[in-house]
Amino acid sequence: MRVLVVGSGGREHALVLGLSRDPGVSAVVAAPGNPGIAGVAAEVRDVDILSPEAVAGLAVEVEADLVVVGPEAPLVAGVADAVRAKGVPCFGPSGSAARLEGSKDFAKQVMTAAKVPTARAFTCTTPEEAARALDAFGTPYVVKNDGLAAGKGVVVTDDRDAALRHAAECGRVVIEEYLDGPEVSLFVVTDGETALPLLPAQDFKRIGDGDAGPNTGGMGAYAPLPWAPPQLVDHVMESVVHPTLLAMRDAGNPFAGLLYVGLAITEDGPKVIEFNARFGDPETQSVLSLLETPLGGLLYAAATGKLAEHPELEWRDGYSVTVVLASAGYPASARTGDEITGAEGLIHSGTKRDADGVLRSAGGRVLCATATGRDLHAARAAAYELVSHVDLAGAQYRTDIALAAEEGRVVSPWR
Repeated sequence: MRVLVVGSGGREHALVLGLSRDPGVSAVVAAPGNPGIAGVAAEVRDVDILSPEAVAGLAVEVEADLVVVGPEAPLVAGVADAVRAKGVPCFGPSGSAARLEGSKDFAKQVMTAAKVPTARAFTCTTPEEAARALDAFGTPYVVKNDGLAAGKGVVVTDDRDAALRHAAECGRVVIEEYLDGPEVSLFVVTDGETALPLLPAQDFKRIGDGDAGPNTGGMGAYAPLPWAPPQLVDHVMESVVHPTLLAMRDAGNPFAGLLYVGLAITEDGPKVIEFNARFGDPETQSVLSLLETPLGGLLYAAATGKLAEHPELEWRDGYSVTVVLASAGYPASARTGDEITGAEGLIHSGTKRDADGVLRSAGGRVLCATATGRDLHAARAAAYELVSHVDLAGAQYRTDIALAAEEGRVVSPWR
C-alpha cells in the first residue's frame, strides 16, 4: 500500500514514522513534508495543501492507495472530498463534517442535538452580546474564536477587558462557562459508524511552567494517564462519541476520520471542551509511539468503511512523553531562521534547510522530543535527554511536562 500524507508539521512526521513501521505499507509519500519527514518518507512532494484539486491530482499522480490528511485547514477546505471523488480512499472527514472543528458554534449545535455533556455557551457577534455573555458566566472568562485559529484562538482569563478585546478581534466567538478539572485528549478512529478509541493523553497549552503565560498550539504531552478513572474511555465513548456520530449521520454529515475529543474531567464527570477533526499535535507524537497495531491498516479500514472488521488495538507497555521546543518570541511573534544542531532523533514541527543544507527554524513550534519508558519518570528523563542535545538560540520549552502526573499530583475529581 502506498500512502500519501498531507502536511508538514510534527503530527505529520509522527504519522509518517508510524506508517513506515507498518509492514503493509510499501512507501510513504509526504506533501509538502519537512526535513525530518524527508529522512523517513520515500518521497517528498510540493503541493498547495489548501487546494482540493491539487491534492487530489497529486494522489492520482503518485498512485496512492490511501491519503491521510494531517492538518485541519485542508479538511475544512474539502480536500478529503476531492480525493475521494478521484476514487482514492482518504482518512479524514468531509468538508461539511470537518465543521465540527471549523466552527465552534456548529460543534455546540451538534453537541446539543446529541445531548453531549459540555459547557453552557453563547455565540456572540457584537461587543454587547459578548459583554452580556461574560457577565452571565463570570470568571474565569472563556472566549473562543468561532473559526480555525491554529490552536491559539482560545483565551481563558480573569481580565474582563482582555476577554472583550479577544472577542472584538475575532468578530464571531463562542463564550462559555469555565469547566474546572484536569483535561484529557481522546483520539477516536471512526468510519462514521464503528469507532475505536486510542490511548487518552494530556497536553500542555500554556507556554510556561505551571501553566503560565498565553495559550499555544501545545508545548508537550504524555500518554497514557495513570490518574484517569478506569471507566473513562468507555464512559466517553457511550456519552459523547457514539451520540455525536449518530447526530452527524442523522444530519446528513457522517463523520469519518479522526474525531478528537477534548475533555475536562469535572466533579460531574467528563464534559467536552471541544471537538477537532484530526489528530492533535503534540499528543499524536506520544500516542502513536505506543501503538503496536499497524497504523496503515487501521487508517485504511476507517477510510474504506471496514473498521468493524479490524482487530482490537494493541499497545506497548509503558509511557510516552513529548516535549516541544519552540522558537524565540513564540507564540506572539515567532523568530525563524535560527540554526539548529543536535536534532537527531527528534520529530520536526517547524524546520527547513537553507541553500547550504543547514537546518533552521521555520515556525513557532520547531521540534518535538518524544521518548518512551517503563514509567513516566523514565519516559520524562529520556525526552529531556533528547532536549539537552539541541542547540537552538532562544529556544523555549517547558520543564514540567508530565511532572505532576509522575508525582501523583493529578487527581480526577470524578469517580
